[in-house]
Amino acid sequence: MSSQLSDIWFETRVAAESLADFMAGARLRLGVTGLSRAGKTVFITSLVHHLTRALVAGRKAHLPVFRALAEGRIVAAHLDPQPDFNVPRFSYEEHLEALTSGADRHWPQSTRRISELRVSLEFKSKAFSLRHVGQETARLDIDIVDYPGEWLLDLPLLGKSYAQWSHETLEAASAAARAPIAAEWRRATAEADPKGRYSEATAQKLARLFTAYLRAAKTERFALSTLPPGRFLMPGDLEGSPLLTFAPLPVEEGEELPYRSLGREMERRYEAYKAHVVKPFFRDHFSRLDRQIVLVDALTALNSGPAAVRDLEAALTDVLTAFRTGRTNLISQMFRPKIDRILFAATKADHLHHTSHDRLEAILRHLTSRAIARAEGVGATIDVIALAAVRATREATVRHEGERLSAIVGTPIKGERIGDDVFDGISEGAIFPGELPQDPGMVIRGDALALDDAEADFRFLKFRPPIARIGKDQEPLPLPHIRLDRAMEFLLGDKLA
Repeated sequence: MSSQLSDIWFETRVAAESLADFMAGARLRLGVTGLSRAGKTVFITSLVHHLTRALVAGRKAHLPVFRALAEGRIVAAHLDPQPDFNVPRFSYEEHLEALTSGADRHWPQSTRRISELRVSLEFKSKAFSLRHVGQETARLDIDIVDYPGEWLLDLPLLGKSYAQWSHETLEAASAAARAPIAAEWRRATAEADPKGRYSEATAQKLARLFTAYLRAAKTERFALSTLPPGRFLMPGDLEGSPLLTFAPLPVEEGEELPYRSLGREMERRYEAYKAHVVKPFFRDHFSRLDRQIVLVDALTALNSGPAAVRDLEAALTDVLTAFRTGRTNLISQMFRPKIDRILFAATKADHLHHTSHDRLEAILRHLTSRAIARAEGVGATIDVIALAAVRATREATVRHEGERLSAIVGTPIKGERIGDDVFDGISEGAIFPGELPQDPGMVIRGDALALDDAEADFRFLKFRPPIARIGKDQEPLPLPHIRLDRAMEFLLGDKLA
C-alpha cells in the first residue's frame, strides 16, 4: 500500500510541476546521455558554445542547418541560473578551457554524475501562440541535463526481481566474450551458498569481485555495454555502503530464502538499491525530460570486435525500455511530459573520411533498428546521425607511392601508434583510416546482430582537440564540428519555429 501511495504522490507531483512549467513559459528539458567514452561532456560544451557564440557577426555560417539561426531569427542567447538547486551545475567554462587551452588542450573529464545547465534563447517566432501576443520576441529556456548512460541502463531493474536479475547476469557472464574476465567472480559465486548464514566478509568479497568484472568488461579491450548496476562503476559517495555491497547469486524465482541467509541479505540490498538509487533518479530527473540524445561510440565497439558490437546493440535496445516515449500534445505538455524526440548519434565521425560517414550512420541504424521500431510504434520521432561535436581532424589528399589517397590530418594523442611508429602528442600526422565497407559485414540473424569477423578488426586512433582559432574579439571562434547543426535542428528546431 505504501508503494502505491508513493507512486500516486509521484504522479501528482510530476503533473503539478509540469503544469507550473507550462504556465511559466516555453521550456525544454534536453537529456544528454551515452555509454562511457561516447563524448557527452564534449557534446554539451560544443552545443552551448555554439548557441552562445553563434550570434557574433558572421558566425551563423558555422550552423547552416540550424534554421532559426540561419534565418536570422535568434536575437539573443545567454546562460541563466539553472532551475534545480540540488543538482550540480555543468562545468561549461572549465570544459571549454580544457578544449581551447593551446598547447595544454585536452579532452575534458567524462561524465561521472548528473549535472545541469540552462541556456536561454530569445527569437522571432513565425508561429502564432498565446504566449507571444504583444511581444516582439519569444523565449525558450533549454535545460540541458547531463547524466551517465550507465544510470539509464539501471531503469529496467525496476521491473526485475533479484532472482531474475541474478539469472540474467550470471547467464551473460558465461558467454564466451565475458567468461574469461568473470572467471574469478564466478568461482567465488559457485562456492557461496545462498541459503547459508549471512557473512559480511563473504558479501564484500562477492561484491568486490563482481565490481572488478564489470570494470574489466568496460575497458576498451572488451568495450562491453550492458553492465548494470551502473553505480558499481560510478560509486561516488555510496562507495562501501550496503547499497553497493551485493552481487548476483543462483536463486530461483519465488524461492524461500531463510532469515539472515546470504541470499536474503543480497536480495534485500538489491531492492534497497532500486528504492534509494534507481527510483530517485527516475522520479527526480529522467521522468521530466522532453527530448533526448543518446551518444554512441560505435568505433570503439568496432575496434573491440563482434562481441562488443552485439553487446552494444543489446544495450541500445534496453535504452528504449526506459523512455516514456509518445507524441506530445497540449494536455501531456501540461500534465505529463513525454520524450517525443530521440536522437541516436554515432560520435567521432571525424576519425573517418567523409566518404565513410554515411556507412557509420548505417551501422548505427542496424544497431538501433529494434529500439527504433519499439519507440516509433508509440509515436516518438527518431533520427540517427553520425557527428563530431568537436572536429579534431581535417581532410587532405596525400600522394603515396604514386597514388593519391584520402587522408585525415590531426594530432594523435601521445602514445598512439601505427605499427612501430609512436606519436608524441605534438606532431600532426596524416592518417589513412580506410573506409567502412559499403556492406559493413553485418547481417541480422534472428534477433541477433552478427558482424563478419573478417571486417571487424578496425583500429581508429585517438586525436587531441584542434588548436582553437581566436576571433577579432580575442574570444575562441566556434569549435569546428560535423553535423552538430543537424542535431540542433532535430532536437530544438520545432520549438524555435
